[in-house]
Amino acid sequence: MSGVIAIVGRPNVGKSTLFNRLIEGKQAIIDSQSGVTRDRNYGEGVWNGREFKVIDTGGVTVKSDDVFEEAIRKQVVLAMNEADVIIFMVDVKTGITDLDSNVAEMLRRTNKPYFLVVNKVDDGKYLYDATEFYSLGLGDYFTISSANGSGTGDLLDAVIAKLPAETKKEAEPEEDIPHVAVVGRPNVGKSSFINALIGEDQHIVTPIAGTTRDSIETRFNKFGYDYYFIDTAGLRKKEKVTEDLEFYSVLRSIRSLEAADVCVLMIDAVDGIESQDMNILHLIVKNNKGVVICVNKWDLIEKTSNTARDFEEQLRKKIAPFTDVPIIFTSVLEKQRIQKILEKIREVYENRKRRVQTARLNEIMLDAIDRFSPPAVKGKNIKIKYVTQLPTPYPAFVFFASNAKYVKDSYKRYLENQLRKNFEFTGSTMRVYVRDK
Repeated sequence: MSGVIAIVGRPNVGKSTLFNRLIEGKQAIIDSQSGVTRDRNYGEGVWNGREFKVIDTGGVTVKSDDVFEEAIRKQVVLAMNEADVIIFMVDVKTGITDLDSNVAEMLRRTNKPYFLVVNKVDDGKYLYDATEFYSLGLGDYFTISSANGSGTGDLLDAVIAKLPAETKKEAEPEEDIPHVAVVGRPNVGKSSFINALIGEDQHIVTPIAGTTRDSIETRFNKFGYDYYFIDTAGLRKKEKVTEDLEFYSVLRSIRSLEAADVCVLMIDAVDGIESQDMNILHLIVKNNKGVVICVNKWDLIEKTSNTARDFEEQLRKKIAPFTDVPIIFTSVLEKQRIQKILEKIREVYENRKRRVQTARLNEIMLDAIDRFSPPAVKGKNIKIKYVTQLPTPYPAFVFFASNAKYVKDSYKRYLENQLRKNFEFTGSTMRVYVRDK
């Protein structure tokens, strides 16, 4: 068992910078603008051979004009309850504020070990200024610079000593757990979907588009399903992304999509599929990911007997030619058909990994080619003699032919359709190549 460390404090004291340093990565977005982090962000680190988990939290505010104030505070309390050790960060350059005193009062009410950490002491002249923080009544403190790393080693030595003893565990086989990115435009219900699954408000949800900024990974292991879900920031059109902060949020979302096995593309049932939904789908296809389309907020639609059928038919026309995709109509708030999404994710993940025996592949596909041969081009006859599946993480097939360069895209689509008709690849993108024999 690894210990859990939570980093708390008011906005813009350097919590996310320290978080990134502890996990030796750039998982949390950093910006000079205060209040960047909102949700709990999880990472893993190692110090002197000891593994631990780190939780980055949003900045605590009181009676501010931040509409996320109450939600962020709730996330901080949840993180403190989850942690074994708490790091309380303050800023030497601004000194003690009312918000620092407010967080200190929260710490006094907890029975967890905590460390007062004075950040931004990147010059010896600030060492004297740090003594001011004794007046918080929390005892001794550590002075660090999370930006350049000075002092963090001594801090980690002390923190690790307070973590519970690590239990020995037997070597486990390498995990084969699907990574699922939940993607879509802002405010379509991505965070609400993950909250509904895990049964707690781990992700802040508001009617305001762009609430989620970081890409947050959550392990879901219930009801016989085991996935890593990644909640991502909403993807807007480029011309609408004006702030640097949102730009980096979008980059994180795209990276999460690129690292996923399966993407759940959430669409707003009220708005229907828009051009930006199509852009996101094209990004999924370009990166060869599996996809499940989730039409959310279906409870807000007035229905007749054929409403779902007609909606699905229009949706498949718009996403053509890649129509072999599961489409599920849900209401995340009402928790309708959420289990169906879990089922389809598993099916798509298995389809994406599917391997077809070469003999069986040639038996089926060469017969399909005999029934409809590639047309001659410029008097050049095209003969396809052999097909094999490539050892890629997604379905990819190469057909060996004479005059391969004359095989048109329309015929490659025929080959793909025959592969999908005869073998189960629903939800998975596919690549078809034709090479000279």
